[in-house]
Amino acid sequence: MRSNKTTSVTEFLFSGFPKFEDGGVLFFIPLFFIYIFIVTGNLIVFFAVRMDARLHNPMYNFISIFSFLEIWYTTATIPKMLSNLISKQRTISMIGCLLQMYFFHSLGNSEGILLTTMAIDRYVAICNPLRYPTIMTPRLCAQLSAGSCIFGFLVLLPEIAWISTLPFCGPNQIHQIFCDFEPVLRLACTDTSMILVEDVVHAVAIIFSVLVIAISYIRIITVILRIPSGEGRQKAFSTCAAHLGVFLMFYGSVSLMYLRFSATFPPILDTAIALMFAVLAPFFNPIIYSLRNKDMKIAIKKLLCSQRMLSTSTS
Repeated sequence: MRSNKTTSVTEFLFSGFPKFEDGGVLFFIPLFFIYIFIVTGNLIVFFAVRMDARLHNPMYNFISIFSFLEIWYTTATIPKMLSNLISKQRTISMIGCLLQMYFFHSLGNSEGILLTTMAIDRYVAICNPLRYPTIMTPRLCAQLSAGSCIFGFLVLLPEIAWISTLPFCGPNQIHQIFCDFEPVLRLACTDTSMILVEDVVHAVAIIFSVLVIAISYIRIITVILRIPSGEGRQKAFSTCAAHLGVFLMFYGSVSLMYLRFSATFPPILDTAIALMFAVLAPFFNPIIYSLRNKDMKIAIKKLLCSQRMLSTSTS
């Protein structure tokens, strides 16, 4: 228990960044271009799906929404990271920290739920192909998409509201590159045993989603292996490969970050894991979806060609 006699903390200092004079600008340049690529790549995937009538089906609808969420997921943290890399202050206000945690994790929750929904969609499409059109209707698809986002944002409100009531009156250094639950809660001037409860809640949510997706894909792979023709098996695998790759990257990095409980990692490893799921996973997602899918590649080419023709005609 910390003493409450010290001055109340109104801002936090990030200590996971290299100082400007220690070469922070060298990290700024690649991170800036990665962020531009993430935003541009996911926008291309989003508009390619929306503008190509052939891709107006549940699977691609979920992909487009996931790409849209990825833009805001990275925007919740990377711009502040970029600012801290070239700033000597590297601080964030209490309200700014709470908002960053809320939006980053709400968007992450929405993505996790959406990935689970996508796994169930692929399960129905491959294991019950005759009933798929009647089960996965446009209305249900819209409800699942909206529900993923609404639930992802609502479920985190009590947790953030609780953290906002905690007293922060001691050290204000966050040993991370963005505001996250565990580093922030360790700074609270109160009993920190609730950190274990937080870890358990997050672990249960992650493990449940992973189990649903894993069971869906075990069943999918079992059904695919029974397909007699090699061409049929390849086509079935190709429709799932991109989603499986994104699932492994997303939940692999998230599990490293949030399924370790009391285990502590060196600060540099902590930073590397945070960069993996906050920056690198969103960086590879548009690459996976565009390179692993023939229909998506065609749609992206059509989108880029139409934009080029439009710019040529206006000039």
